[in-house]
Amino acid sequence: MNTEEDLKPETVDQVQKSTVERLEEMNRIAELGGGTEKVEEQHKKGKKTARERISLLLDEGSFVEIDRFAVGQISEPNAKKQYGDGVVTGYGTIDGRTVFLFCHDFTGFGGSLGVMFGRKVAKVMDLALKAGVPIIGLNDSGGARIQEGVQSLASYSEIFFRNTISSGVIPQISLVLGPCAGGAVYSPAMTDFVIMSEKSSYMFITGPDVVKAALGQDVTFEELGGPDPSSGESGVAHLVAKSEEDSFELARRLLSFLPSNNSERPPSVKPSDDPNRVDLSLDSIVPNDSNKPYEMKRVISTIVDENDFFEVLMRWAPNIIVGFGRLDGESVGIVANQPSYLAGALDINSSEKAARFVRTCDAFNVPIVTLVDVPGYMPGIEQEHGGIIRHGSKLLFAYCEATVPKVTVITRKAYGGAYCAMGSKYSKADLNFAWPSAEIAVMGPEGATNIIYRHEIEKSNDESLRQRLVNDYKYKFVNPFIAAESGIIDSIIQPRDTRKELIKALHALEKKSEERPSKKHGNIQL
Repeated sequence: MNTEEDLKPETVDQVQKSTVERLEEMNRIAELGGGTEKVEEQHKKGKKTARERISLLLDEGSFVEIDRFAVGQISEPNAKKQYGDGVVTGYGTIDGRTVFLFCHDFTGFGGSLGVMFGRKVAKVMDLALKAGVPIIGLNDSGGARIQEGVQSLASYSEIFFRNTISSGVIPQISLVLGPCAGGAVYSPAMTDFVIMSEKSSYMFITGPDVVKAALGQDVTFEELGGPDPSSGESGVAHLVAKSEEDSFELARRLLSFLPSNNSERPPSVKPSDDPNRVDLSLDSIVPNDSNKPYEMKRVISTIVDENDFFEVLMRWAPNIIVGFGRLDGESVGIVANQPSYLAGALDINSSEKAARFVRTCDAFNVPIVTLVDVPGYMPGIEQEHGGIIRHGSKLLFAYCEATVPKVTVITRKAYGGAYCAMGSKYSKADLNFAWPSAEIAVMGPEGATNIIYRHEIEKSNDESLRQRLVNDYKYKFVNPFIAAESGIIDSIIQPRDTRKELIKALHALEKKSEERPSKKHGNIQL
């Protein structure tokens, strides 16, 4: 073979030109994914290609692709090889912050996962963990690649392992923009947040055909695993976007509340809202009748900067509210009972929802603000047999485990074990405030009176006596002043001052450090 020195200058130029042309041609082919026809099919479905999605998600011009020319290992005769092997991987920036990402390319083998596909995804996940930056997955896949057999399933396991070791270390966000079925759903489910897009995405373990064959049930893709059941019934989806573009905006906004890794604080923004702002409307938001509902989201939006609250899991277990906001420019996680739904009582789903959110905030150094109006745990055979004891304990575990700054405000009811579970003083919340309307007791005054004075009430058969006893119990036990006397409540505050008191408290706790016993991990009641 001739060396470069043996070639004439014009021949060297030709070789270099040929190499450049070859690279340009390879890039052109790679950009087309599965080809022009497949791209057109994707567009006809109202869906974008992998690279179009990435360009909309990341800062303009920031994407750097890796493994663009990797090809799969399909061994079938006459099988076409394709650059990228059905997935686009790389890194870029969102609001100037580095992220790694992978995006399934449905135009290539239906976005199905093969060995090379799996290696590419595993590589960017490893790089994200090493770099200490978020990993974002854009999912639109037909599942495991049948032509590559069990090796494709092994690749899924490689991804699941990385989801696990990255959990609580770097934020993991999944966008479901198309089908996500079978083994493919477990990776998004293992990430911190799942965003689905209306009309184009669905998630399930077994599809409608299998459900029909196995159980005789007729069900559509949407009914089985579309955004509505996934966000409302199962709680697997945290956010639902109206379009692909909207899903990218939701991902960017979500990331703005989270640090790049668990050793950093969440990003701050320059505050534009007065930290001393008061709102007189809060003084009258709680009805005089303690059995009447009110809208807790009004309280939240009034308190946070610019009235801007980013709620997650809003469709699942709406008796509890979780989401992010800012107080004086700093990111906070908010957990609040919703008295306008099931009276804000804790049940199986709401306990699990809040517990997962509390643990997410704790993992990523986001302070937790808790707003309490809870009459107790939901009673009934369905809840007891469904495991309310086991699931309800998750919320207790999460609050006790969390070491980030925790500030609690009791707006009205805080009864029984549910009081303990909602960021109480002895579940190690740092500061506990109460509004004058707070009712803190083992149970409500009506129920307590019926138990304590049962014989007197039965003997007299006098409703006015019963009411006097109820009022007496309220005066003696069901008010924040008794709790303040014992130090269970640190301060009783006017509702109008809630925002400024929270801000002062969180500034005071800014450098909080709390050590716990060394252990491999806790054993939460899963």
